Amino acid sequence: MANNNLVGFFKDYLTEDTLFQNKKALSTSYTPQEISHRDKEIDQVAGILAPLLKYDKPSNLFMYGKTGTGKTLVMKYVTQQILKVAEEKKTAIQIIYLNCKLKRIADTEYRLIAQLIREMGKEVPPTGLPTDEVYNIFYKILENNPCMLLIVLDEIDQLIKKAGDEIIYNLTRINSDLKESQITIVGISNSLVFTDGIDPRVKSSLNEEEVVFPPYNALQIQDILKERCTTAFKKDVIKEGVIEKCAAYAAREHGDARRAIELLRVAGEVAERKKKKVVDITDLDEAEEKIEKDRVIDVIKTQPKQSQAALYCIVEIFEVKRKKIHTGEIYEKYKNICGNLNLRPLTQRRISDILAELDMFGIINSQVISKGRYGRTKEISLAFSTSMLTKIKKLLQQELGI
Repeated sequence: MANNNLVGFFKDYLTEDTLFQNKKALSTSYTPQEISHRDKEIDQVAGILAPLLKYDKPSNLFMYGKTGTGKTLVMKYVTQQILKVAEEKKTAIQIIYLNCKLKRIADTEYRLIAQLIREMGKEVPPTGLPTDEVYNIFYKILENNPCMLLIVLDEIDQLIKKAGDEIIYNLTRINSDLKESQITIVGISNSLVFTDGIDPRVKSSLNEEEVVFPPYNALQIQDILKERCTTAFKKDVIKEGVIEKCAAYAAREHGDARRAIELLRVAGEVAERKKKKVVDITDLDEAEEKIEKDRVIDVIKTQPKQSQAALYCIVEIFEVKRKKIHTGEIYEKYKNICGNLNLRPLTQRRISDILAELDMFGIINSQVISKGRYGRTKEISLAFSTSMLTKIKKLLQQELGI
Protein backbone atom coordinates (compact mmCIF):
# COMPACT_ATOMS: atom_id res chain seq x y z
CA MET A 1 0.00 0.00 0.00
CA ALA A 2 1.18 3.57 -0.62
CA ASN A 3 2.78 5.37 2.35
CA ASN A 4 0.04 8.04 2.46
CA ASN A 5 -2.64 5.34 2.86
CA LEU A 6 -1.17 3.95 6.09
CA VAL A 7 -3.13 6.29 8.40
CA GLY A 8 -6.38 5.24 6.69
CA PHE A 9 -5.37 1.56 6.97
CA PHE A 10 -4.73 1.86 10.72
CA LYS A 11 -8.00 3.77 11.30
CA ASP A 12 -9.94 1.07 9.40
CA TYR A 13 -8.12 -1.60 11.42
CA LEU A 14 -9.36 -0.05 14.67
CA THR A 15 -13.00 -0.21 13.55
CA GLU A 16 -12.88 -3.75 12.13
CA ASP A 17 -14.50 -6.64 13.98
CA THR A 18 -12.00 -8.99 15.58
CA LEU A 19 -12.33 -12.78 15.71
CA PHE A 20 -10.77 -12.83 19.19
CA GLN A 21 -12.38 -12.03 22.51
CA ASN A 22 -9.30 -12.72 24.70
CA LYS A 23 -6.15 -13.39 22.66
CA LYS A 24 -4.08 -13.70 25.87
CA ALA A 25 -5.58 -17.17 26.34
CA LEU A 26 -3.41 -18.28 23.38
CA SER A 27 -0.15 -16.87 24.79
CA THR A 28 2.59 -18.88 26.53
CA SER A 29 2.33 -16.71 29.67
CA TYR A 30 -1.39 -17.55 30.22
CA THR A 31 -2.23 -19.84 33.14
CA PRO A 32 -5.76 -21.30 32.84
CA GLN A 33 -7.93 -21.80 35.92
CA GLU A 34 -7.89 -25.56 35.32
CA ILE A 35 -5.18 -27.62 33.65
CA SER A 36 -6.30 -30.62 31.61
CA HIS A 37 -4.61 -34.03 31.58
CA ARG A 38 -1.97 -33.19 34.18
CA ASP A 39 -3.73 -34.21 37.43
CA LYS A 40 -1.08 -36.81 38.30
CA GLU A 41 1.81 -34.40 37.74
CA ILE A 42 0.04 -31.57 39.65
CA ASP A 43 -0.49 -33.93 42.62
CA GLN A 44 3.17 -35.02 42.53
CA VAL A 45 4.53 -31.45 42.41
CA ALA A 46 2.07 -30.24 45.07
CA GLY A 47 2.99 -33.17 47.35
CA ILE A 48 6.72 -32.44 47.06
CA LEU A 49 6.39 -28.66 47.66
CA ALA A 50 3.63 -28.73 50.35
CA PRO A 51 6.15 -28.69 53.29
CA LEU A 52 6.85 -25.03 52.41
CA LEU A 53 3.50 -24.18 54.04
CA LYS A 54 4.69 -25.71 57.35
CA TYR A 55 7.92 -23.72 57.04
CA ASP A 56 9.83 -26.92 56.32
CA LYS A 57 12.31 -27.23 53.47
CA PRO A 58 11.00 -29.58 50.72
CA SER A 59 13.23 -31.73 48.54
CA ASN A 60 14.72 -30.03 45.51
CA LEU A 61 12.69 -30.92 42.43
CA PHE A 62 13.56 -31.59 38.80
CA MET A 63 10.81 -31.60 36.17
CA TYR A 64 11.54 -33.22 32.80
CA GLY A 65 9.67 -33.49 29.53
CA LYS A 66 9.77 -32.30 25.94
CA THR A 67 8.73 -28.76 24.99
CA GLY A 68 5.01 -28.07 25.38
CA THR A 69 4.21 -30.91 27.80
CA GLY A 70 2.97 -28.56 30.55
CA LYS A 71 5.98 -28.41 32.91
CA THR A 72 6.12 -24.62 33.34
CA LEU A 73 2.32 -24.36 33.31
CA VAL A 74 1.97 -26.91 36.12
CA MET A 75 4.76 -25.24 38.12
CA LYS A 76 3.16 -21.78 37.85
CA TYR A 77 -0.29 -23.19 38.69
CA VAL A 78 0.93 -25.06 41.81
CA THR A 79 3.01 -22.11 43.06
CA GLN A 80 0.07 -19.71 42.59
CA GLN A 81 -2.04 -21.97 44.83
CA ILE A 82 0.77 -22.25 47.41
CA LEU A 83 1.09 -18.45 47.57
CA LYS A 84 -2.69 -18.08 48.07
CA VAL A 85 -2.62 -20.38 51.11
CA ALA A 86 0.65 -18.83 52.39
CA GLU A 87 -0.97 -15.38 52.32
CA GLU A 88 -3.98 -16.63 54.28
CA LYS A 89 -1.81 -18.41 56.85
CA LYS A 90 0.80 -15.60 56.99
CA THR A 91 3.60 -18.01 56.03
CA ALA A 92 6.72 -16.30 54.69
CA ILE A 93 7.20 -17.96 51.30
CA GLN A 94 8.91 -16.28 48.36
CA ILE A 95 8.95 -17.79 44.87
CA ILE A 96 11.36 -16.54 42.19
CA TYR A 97 10.92 -17.80 38.64
CA LEU A 98 13.85 -17.33 36.20
CA ASN A 99 14.08 -18.39 32.57
CA CYS A 100 17.68 -19.53 32.12
CA LYS A 101 17.48 -19.11 28.35
CA LEU A 102 17.61 -15.33 28.76
CA LYS A 103 21.22 -14.25 28.20
CA ARG A 104 21.56 -11.40 30.65
CA ILE A 105 20.05 -13.37 33.51
CA ALA A 106 21.73 -16.75 33.43
CA ASP A 107 24.87 -16.70 31.30
CA THR A 108 27.18 -16.42 34.35
CA GLU A 109 26.98 -17.37 38.04
CA TYR A 110 27.38 -13.67 39.00
CA ARG A 111 24.45 -12.56 36.84
CA LEU A 112 22.13 -15.26 38.16
CA ILE A 113 22.79 -14.43 41.83
CA ALA A 114 22.56 -10.69 41.03
CA GLN A 115 19.14 -11.31 39.44
CA LEU A 116 17.97 -13.26 42.51
CA ILE A 117 19.01 -10.28 44.67
CA ARG A 118 17.05 -7.90 42.41
CA GLU A 119 13.98 -10.16 42.61
CA MET A 120 14.24 -9.84 46.39
CA GLY A 121 14.08 -6.04 46.12
CA LYS A 122 17.75 -5.03 46.43
CA GLU A 123 20.02 -3.55 43.79
CA VAL A 124 23.43 -4.89 42.82
CA PRO A 125 25.66 -3.80 39.91
CA PRO A 126 25.36 -6.04 36.80
CA THR A 127 29.15 -6.65 36.91
CA GLY A 128 32.17 -5.57 38.92
CA LEU A 129 31.92 -7.18 42.36
CA PRO A 130 33.70 -10.43 43.28
CA THR A 131 31.26 -13.38 43.00
CA ASP A 132 31.83 -14.21 46.69
CA GLU A 133 30.67 -10.70 47.60
CA VAL A 134 27.45 -11.13 45.57
CA TYR A 135 26.77 -14.43 47.39
CA ASN A 136 27.41 -12.63 50.67
CA ILE A 137 24.79 -9.94 49.83
CA PHE A 138 22.30 -12.69 48.87
CA TYR A 139 23.00 -14.54 52.16
CA LYS A 140 22.49 -11.38 54.28
CA ILE A 141 19.15 -10.60 52.56
CA LEU A 142 17.90 -14.10 53.40
CA GLU A 143 19.03 -13.86 57.03
CA ASN A 144 17.51 -10.39 57.49
CA ASN A 145 14.22 -11.36 55.77
CA PRO A 146 13.42 -14.91 56.96
CA CYS A 147 11.51 -16.94 54.40
CA MET A 148 11.20 -20.22 52.57
CA LEU A 149 12.69 -19.29 49.18
CA LEU A 150 11.73 -21.39 46.17
CA ILE A 151 13.93 -20.74 43.13
CA VAL A 152 12.41 -22.05 39.87
CA LEU A 153 15.07 -22.35 37.15
CA ASP A 154 13.26 -22.94 33.86
CA GLU A 155 15.51 -24.50 31.17
CA ILE A 156 18.11 -25.23 33.86
CA ASP A 157 20.16 -27.23 31.33
CA GLN A 158 20.89 -23.92 29.52
CA LEU A 159 22.20 -22.42 32.79
CA ILE A 160 24.52 -25.38 33.43
CA LYS A 161 25.69 -25.32 29.81
CA LYS A 162 26.62 -21.62 30.07
CA ALA A 163 27.63 -21.16 33.72
CA GLY A 164 28.62 -24.70 34.81
CA ASP A 165 27.10 -26.95 37.50
CA GLU A 166 29.07 -25.39 40.39
CA ILE A 167 26.34 -22.76 40.75
CA ILE A 168 23.78 -25.44 41.74
CA TYR A 169 26.20 -26.82 44.34
CA ASN A 170 26.84 -23.32 45.77
CA LEU A 171 23.11 -22.55 46.02
CA THR A 172 22.36 -25.80 47.86
CA ARG A 173 25.40 -25.35 50.14
CA ILE A 174 24.13 -21.97 51.40
CA ASN A 175 21.38 -23.83 53.32
CA SER A 176 23.87 -25.26 55.82
CA ASP A 177 24.90 -21.69 56.81
CA LEU A 178 21.40 -20.17 56.84
CA LYS A 179 19.65 -20.02 60.23
CA GLU A 180 16.51 -18.00 59.42
CA SER A 181 15.72 -19.02 55.80
CA GLN A 182 16.03 -22.03 53.50
CA ILE A 183 16.39 -22.38 49.73
CA THR A 184 14.68 -25.01 47.56
CA ILE A 185 15.55 -25.37 43.88
CA VAL A 186 13.16 -26.47 41.14
CA GLY A 187 14.86 -27.23 37.83
CA ILE A 188 12.76 -27.51 34.66
CA SER A 189 14.36 -29.12 31.61
CA ASN A 190 13.39 -30.32 28.12
CA SER A 191 16.23 -32.86 28.28
CA LEU A 192 15.65 -36.12 30.15
CA VAL A 193 19.38 -36.88 30.32
CA PHE A 194 20.97 -33.53 31.15
CA THR A 195 21.73 -34.53 34.81
CA ASP A 196 23.87 -37.41 33.50
CA GLY A 197 26.60 -34.85 32.76
CA ILE A 198 26.46 -33.18 36.20
CA ASP A 199 29.38 -33.66 38.59
CA PRO A 200 28.49 -36.51 41.05
CA ARG A 201 29.35 -34.23 44.00
CA VAL A 202 26.83 -31.65 42.75
CA LYS A 203 24.22 -34.34 42.08
CA SER A 204 24.51 -35.77 45.60
CA SER A 205 24.16 -32.26 47.13
CA LEU A 206 20.88 -31.77 45.26
CA ASN A 207 19.00 -34.64 46.92
CA GLU A 208 16.26 -34.05 44.33
CA GLU A 209 12.96 -35.68 43.44
CA GLU A 210 11.91 -36.03 39.81
CA VAL A 211 8.62 -35.63 37.94
CA VAL A 212 8.55 -36.68 34.28
CA PHE A 213 5.94 -35.19 31.91
CA PRO A 214 4.91 -37.48 29.04
CA PRO A 215 3.91 -35.94 25.67
CA TYR A 216 0.19 -35.24 25.13
CA ASN A 217 -1.65 -37.36 22.57
CA ALA A 218 -3.89 -35.89 19.84
CA LEU A 219 -7.14 -36.31 21.85
CA GLN A 220 -5.65 -34.61 24.92
CA ILE A 221 -4.42 -31.70 22.79
CA GLN A 222 -7.94 -31.41 21.30
CA ASP A 223 -9.36 -30.99 24.82
CA ILE A 224 -6.76 -28.33 25.66
CA LEU A 225 -7.46 -26.43 22.41
CA LYS A 226 -11.25 -26.55 22.90
CA GLU A 227 -10.88 -25.02 26.37
CA ARG A 228 -8.52 -22.28 25.13
CA CYS A 229 -10.78 -21.54 22.10
CA THR A 230 -13.80 -20.96 24.35
CA THR A 231 -11.86 -18.20 26.12
CA ALA A 232 -9.83 -16.84 23.19
CA PHE A 233 -12.26 -16.68 20.25
CA LYS A 234 -15.77 -15.39 19.76
CA LYS A 235 -18.52 -17.99 19.43
CA ASP A 236 -18.64 -20.10 16.24
CA VAL A 237 -15.44 -18.54 14.80
CA ILE A 238 -13.51 -21.84 14.62
CA LYS A 239 -14.84 -24.02 11.82
CA GLU A 240 -15.29 -27.77 12.14
CA GLY A 241 -12.13 -29.82 11.70
CA VAL A 242 -9.69 -27.00 12.59
CA ILE A 243 -9.09 -28.09 16.20
CA GLU A 244 -8.76 -31.75 15.19
CA LYS A 245 -6.21 -30.98 12.47
CA CYS A 246 -4.32 -28.59 14.74
CA ALA A 247 -4.09 -31.32 17.42
CA ALA A 248 -2.91 -33.86 14.83
CA TYR A 249 -0.12 -31.48 13.74
CA ALA A 250 1.03 -31.02 17.35
CA ALA A 251 0.79 -34.73 18.27
CA ARG A 252 3.11 -35.42 15.35
CA GLU A 253 5.56 -32.88 16.86
CA HIS A 254 6.20 -34.84 20.11
CA GLY A 255 2.81 -33.88 21.66
CA ASP A 256 3.68 -30.19 21.96
CA ALA A 257 0.55 -28.41 23.26
CA ARG A 258 2.32 -25.03 23.31
CA ARG A 259 2.96 -25.34 19.58
CA ALA A 260 -0.71 -26.27 18.97
CA ILE A 261 -1.89 -23.19 20.87
CA GLU A 262 0.53 -20.95 18.94
CA LEU A 263 -0.66 -22.51 15.68
CA LEU A 264 -4.27 -21.71 16.50
CA ARG A 265 -3.40 -18.10 17.38
CA VAL A 266 -1.49 -17.57 14.12
CA ALA A 267 -4.35 -19.19 12.14
CA GLY A 268 -6.73 -16.68 13.76
CA GLU A 269 -4.42 -13.81 12.81
CA VAL A 270 -4.12 -15.10 9.22
CA ALA A 271 -7.95 -15.25 8.89
CA GLU A 272 -8.33 -11.80 10.44
CA ARG A 273 -5.84 -10.25 7.97
CA LYS A 274 -7.96 -11.68 5.15
CA LYS A 275 -11.01 -10.03 6.75
CA LYS A 276 -12.69 -13.42 7.19
CA LYS A 277 -15.44 -14.09 9.72
CA VAL A 278 -14.25 -17.62 10.53
CA VAL A 279 -10.99 -19.61 10.88
CA ASP A 280 -10.91 -22.62 8.56
CA ILE A 281 -8.46 -25.38 7.53
CA THR A 282 -6.77 -23.21 4.85
CA ASP A 283 -5.85 -20.63 7.53
CA LEU A 284 -4.45 -23.40 9.71
CA ASP A 285 -2.34 -24.82 6.85
CA GLU A 286 -0.97 -21.36 6.10
CA ALA A 287 -0.15 -20.80 9.78
CA GLU A 288 1.58 -24.21 10.01
CA GLU A 289 3.77 -23.45 7.02
CA LYS A 290 4.68 -19.99 8.36
CA ILE A 291 5.51 -21.22 11.89
CA GLU A 292 7.48 -24.26 10.73
CA LYS A 293 9.64 -22.20 8.37
CA ASP A 294 10.33 -19.51 10.95
CA ARG A 295 11.05 -21.96 13.77
CA VAL A 296 13.31 -24.33 11.84
CA ILE A 297 15.32 -21.53 10.24
CA ASP A 298 15.77 -19.68 13.55
CA VAL A 299 16.96 -22.83 15.33
CA ILE A 300 19.39 -23.82 12.55
CA LYS A 301 20.91 -20.33 12.38
CA THR A 302 21.67 -20.34 16.11
CA GLN A 303 23.31 -23.79 16.17
CA PRO A 304 27.12 -24.13 16.59
CA LYS A 305 29.13 -25.04 13.46
CA GLN A 306 29.52 -28.69 14.57
CA SER A 307 25.73 -29.10 14.88
CA GLN A 308 25.21 -27.43 11.50
CA ALA A 309 27.79 -29.80 9.95
CA ALA A 310 26.03 -32.87 11.41
CA LEU A 311 22.65 -31.62 10.16
CA TYR A 312 24.11 -30.91 6.70
CA CYS A 313 25.26 -34.54 6.52
CA ILE A 314 21.74 -35.76 7.41
CA VAL A 315 20.18 -33.49 4.76
CA GLU A 316 22.65 -34.69 2.09
CA ILE A 317 22.09 -38.39 2.88
CA PHE A 318 18.31 -37.93 3.08
CA GLU A 319 18.27 -36.19 -0.32
CA VAL A 320 19.63 -39.42 -1.87
CA LYS A 321 17.97 -42.11 0.29
CA ARG A 322 14.62 -40.45 1.17
CA LYS A 323 14.25 -42.79 4.15
CA LYS A 324 15.43 -43.15 7.76
CA ILE A 325 19.20 -42.94 8.30
CA HIS A 326 21.45 -44.70 10.85
CA THR A 327 23.92 -42.80 13.04
CA GLY A 328 26.88 -44.77 11.67
CA GLU A 329 26.45 -43.46 8.13
CA ILE A 330 25.94 -39.90 9.42
CA TYR A 331 29.23 -40.11 11.36
CA GLU A 332 31.18 -41.43 8.36
CA LYS A 333 29.94 -38.55 6.18
CA TYR A 334 30.56 -36.08 9.00
CA LYS A 335 34.22 -37.14 9.33
CA ASN A 336 34.73 -36.61 5.58
CA ILE A 337 33.05 -33.20 5.55
CA CYS A 338 35.07 -31.91 8.54
CA GLY A 339 38.22 -31.99 6.35
CA ASN A 340 36.59 -29.68 3.79
CA LEU A 341 35.33 -27.30 6.49
CA ASN A 342 38.58 -27.17 8.54
CA LEU A 343 36.62 -28.46 11.55
CA ARG A 344 38.16 -30.81 14.11
CA PRO A 345 36.03 -34.00 14.01
CA LEU A 346 34.24 -34.75 17.27
CA THR A 347 33.92 -38.28 18.66
CA GLN A 348 30.95 -40.44 17.64
CA ARG A 349 29.59 -40.14 21.18
CA ARG A 350 29.66 -36.33 21.00
CA ILE A 351 27.90 -36.43 17.62
CA SER A 352 25.24 -38.64 19.26
CA ASP A 353 24.76 -35.89 21.87
CA ILE A 354 24.40 -33.30 19.07
CA LEU A 355 21.78 -35.49 17.35
CA ALA A 356 19.91 -35.72 20.69
CA GLU A 357 19.93 -31.89 20.89
CA LEU A 358 18.64 -31.55 17.31
CA ASP A 359 15.89 -34.02 18.22
CA MET A 360 15.02 -31.96 21.29
CA PHE A 361 14.78 -28.81 19.12
CA GLY A 362 12.38 -30.66 16.78
CA ILE A 363 14.72 -30.48 13.75
CA ILE A 364 15.13 -34.25 13.47
CA ASN A 365 13.34 -37.28 14.89
CA SER A 366 15.51 -40.02 16.37
CA GLN A 367 14.38 -43.46 17.48
CA VAL A 368 16.50 -46.17 19.16
CA ILE A 369 16.18 -49.48 17.31
CA SER A 370 17.30 -52.83 18.76
CA LYS A 371 19.27 -55.06 16.39
CA GLY A 372 19.21 -58.06 18.70
CA ARG A 373 22.69 -59.44 19.37
CA TYR A 374 24.18 -56.74 17.14
CA GLY A 375 23.27 -54.09 19.74
CA ARG A 376 21.24 -50.92 19.27
CA THR A 377 21.33 -48.06 16.80
CA LYS A 378 19.46 -44.81 16.25
CA GLU A 379 17.26 -44.23 13.22
CA ILE A 380 17.15 -40.58 12.17
CA SER A 381 14.55 -38.80 10.05
CA LEU A 382 13.89 -35.12 9.34
CA ALA A 383 11.18 -33.46 11.44
CA PHE A 384 10.51 -30.68 8.92
CA SER A 385 8.60 -31.12 5.65
CA THR A 386 10.51 -32.27 2.55
CA SER A 387 9.32 -29.11 0.75
CA MET A 388 11.79 -27.20 2.96
CA LEU A 389 14.74 -29.48 2.15
CA THR A 390 16.30 -27.33 -0.59
CA LYS A 391 15.93 -24.13 1.45
CA ILE A 392 17.50 -25.74 4.54
CA LYS A 393 20.38 -27.14 2.49
CA LYS A 394 21.11 -23.69 1.01
CA LEU A 395 20.94 -22.10 4.46
CA LEU A 396 23.43 -24.66 5.86
CA GLN A 397 25.75 -24.13 2.89
CA GLN A 398 25.73 -20.37 3.57
CA GLU A 399 26.32 -20.86 7.33
CA LEU A 400 29.16 -23.36 6.78
CA GLY A 401 30.67 -21.56 3.78
CA ILE A 402 30.34 -24.57 1.45
